[in-house]
Amino acid sequence: MNRKVIKILLLLLTAAFICSAAAAEEGRLKIATTTSLYDTKLLDLLEQRFEEENNVSVDTVSGGTGIAIQYGERGDVDLLLVHDKARELKFVEEGHGLERRCFAFNYFYLVGPEDDPAKVAGLNASSAFKAILDAGIADPEEVMFISRGDDSGTHAREKLIWKAAGLNYTEVSTSGPWYIEAGQGMGATLNMADEKQAYTLTDASTFMAYQRDIGLVPLVEGGDELLNVYVAMAINPATHPGVNCEMARKFIDFLASDEGQDIIASFGQEEYGRPLFFPARGNCELIGCPAEECAVPTTAACSA
Repeated sequence: MNRKVIKILLLLLTAAFICSAAAAEEGRLKIATTTSLYDTKLLDLLEQRFEEENNVSVDTVSGGTGIAIQYGERGDVDLLLVHDKARELKFVEEGHGLERRCFAFNYFYLVGPEDDPAKVAGLNASSAFKAILDAGIADPEEVMFISRGDDSGTHAREKLIWKAAGLNYTEVSTSGPWYIEAGQGMGATLNMADEKQAYTLTDASTFMAYQRDIGLVPLVEGGDELLNVYVAMAINPATHPGVNCEMARKFIDFLASDEGQDIIASFGQEEYGRPLFFPARGNCELIGCPAEECAVPTTAACSA
């Protein structure tokens, strides 16, 4: 076989490899997500249904909203599922994300030991935080607070509640041994709080999934301070070339569809007697999500 023929064959093989690799990427969706959607297995169910309907492989990395956003800022994933409005807006404004789509919500709980040594039951969240700080400084062996301390959406909400209480987070977090940073996911943080009989802030869904194995109880529930809205954002291919924007948009449209919203609405009902999440559909005003961003299909194009 002469060199010219060999060269042509090598070029054809290289082209075939590139085409097959591109096809493999087109059939793969990479998601970075917050721990609550992942740990409760809701995302497993949604992914399974989406894979079956779209002949695609979905790969997920879970580490909290802060870590998910870092993946998105590097263009390492195609889609984010997170829950921190301030960082979501910034992510889109800086050109990393195409647009926000609200698809689910629940609430955060302030949970703690049943005997409630800081006497926070019946207070709103910011007043309860202030009571825990005062009691913790006065008696750190009796009253402790375990923070996620991991830059997650839950950690970000904790900081907002301290601010609403008129307190500086940095000063709070360094005010004594009563305040402990776990630096871990929600499940591990709940287990630590249970071991120490401490207070912690948790999303309702993860708490319900762990409730049978721990002795902590919800002490403060409901209200705007504890509203927890989940948002999907496709990564912007103009900023991060090579992301699978079209498949990310398909997944978002699936989340916003009646099928996706019905899955969210019923998830957990059979096992826990109540759903772990609520669909954004029909609740846009309640969750403060604009109609153009709330459980509706995507509109931003993947191409410039």
